[in-house]
Amino acid sequence: MAGSGQRAGIFAIRDVGTLITETSEQGTALKRAVSATQLTAMGVGAIIGTGIFVVIGKGSALAGPAVILSFILAAVACAFSALSYAELASSIPVSGSAYTYAYATLGELVAWIIGWDLILEYGVSVAAIAVGWGGNLNAFLDSAFGVALPDAIAKSPENGGVFNLPAVFIVLAITFLLVRGVTESARANLIMVVIKLAVLIFFIVVAFANFSTGNFTPFAPAGVDGVTSAAAIIFFAYIGFDAVSTGSEEARNPAKDLPVAILGSLVLCTIFYVLTVTGAIGIATPEQMAGSDAPLAAALDQGAGMSWAAAILALGAVVAITSVVLVIFYGQTRIFFAMCRDGLLPRRLATVNQRYGTPARLTIGLGVLIAILAALVPLGTIVELVNIGTLFAFVLVNIGVIVLRRTRPDMPRPYRVPWSPLLPIIGILFAVYLMTDLPFDTWIRFVAWLAAGLLIYALYGYRHSRLRQAASTPTGPGTPGNSPGASSPGGPGGSPGGPGDGGPEAPRKGPLS
Repeated sequence: MAGSGQRAGIFAIRDVGTLITETSEQGTALKRAVSATQLTAMGVGAIIGTGIFVVIGKGSALAGPAVILSFILAAVACAFSALSYAELASSIPVSGSAYTYAYATLGELVAWIIGWDLILEYGVSVAAIAVGWGGNLNAFLDSAFGVALPDAIAKSPENGGVFNLPAVFIVLAITFLLVRGVTESARANLIMVVIKLAVLIFFIVVAFANFSTGNFTPFAPAGVDGVTSAAAIIFFAYIGFDAVSTGSEEARNPAKDLPVAILGSLVLCTIFYVLTVTGAIGIATPEQMAGSDAPLAAALDQGAGMSWAAAILALGAVVAITSVVLVIFYGQTRIFFAMCRDGLLPRRLATVNQRYGTPARLTIGLGVLIAILAALVPLGTIVELVNIGTLFAFVLVNIGVIVLRRTRPDMPRPYRVPWSPLLPIIGILFAVYLMTDLPFDTWIRFVAWLAAGLLIYALYGYRHSRLRQAASTPTGPGTPGNSPGASSPGGPGGSPGGPGDGGPEAPRKGPLS
């Protein structure tokens, strides 16, 4: 790219200052309305959901009582990547998360690949989680009132139903909330987070009141292989802290609040997870939990003899999964929004509704598509597919930190990963290690998805890229600055200065502050 050192073609790199400047453009500017507490609650809301209420059973079947170590291993694997997310989110407070970070460090093609990967991770998982929400709603209605929805309107065709009405309902309800505004969505999520943490505290207190060490022998019946295999599955329980970074553009003080929210939500959830799984093993055997679709409720029922508590756990699961749907769907819309604003997908979809301050048209369109998917497809093997997409994103985010430290050493970084590049490299190794433990069929589906994405990029994204169109627009003495998306020698707008100028600090003094 002329004047900026960027390479033309599919590996062209976006200038960080220009990315930030574009967030204040008329018609595509989002409101900075989310506080640090709300951002942290978004992280907790996205993390604590199906993972702890369901996946704990699958993990205990693989590792036995050593599933406790699996939870810790998965948390450690996430921690290194969380540090890298925190640095990039505070330095590049723009919607898009790993997609935007890749665009600023590794080039357009890699950004498209990771963006397409995130569409898989977020979009498909919303549909899958909505299906799980419907199942937990039925479990709550059954345990609390002795009634259940008929299979015809509660299950997908493959599972013996016609369509999954509860899944459609929750997706459309969340769509309406997200259209209404980010402030309303963040407040609703905060309330749900308080409720589900209260339910987990209830479980922990009851479990430790009835605790026994008898179920901890043998501790690791499958050895180290069982612990790592369980960690690869349990990793699903930690997915969500990365969703905080998708709210970068709507954070009131991204430099300070984003690192606190990303790292704080991961630490808080890890504490709750370890206490919950330890308490569960203390009152129920791994076999009892592995044989149930609601392992925590089964632990209370069979281990502590408190069948009435199943209704409380079922309610907690419904609330927990509702907040997961909300935050993950929110992240999906912001990633899609960033890709549309960059021209890799239709730019008209990036228009922000002036009344609500949200990309309403895009949100409604995605909501309808996801509702159809949730109505007709079963949960299946979505856990493994989402896991591989997330781990792939983690690899590229860690690489992005290393690359940006070399290409933009003077760029303002409100938060810096300590001991870089050592910790990002460890984050990469952890992610790759967990990816190798996933089934081969999952890799086949993942490669097929990426191949479809590359075809779409070749047919549409490459030709409509805002960066490439800006590069082909002639600029000269009579042209008032570069076109949006292009880079100038001294940063955004052609202002003089070194590589650190045009960073996050200047744009924050604009109308979005």
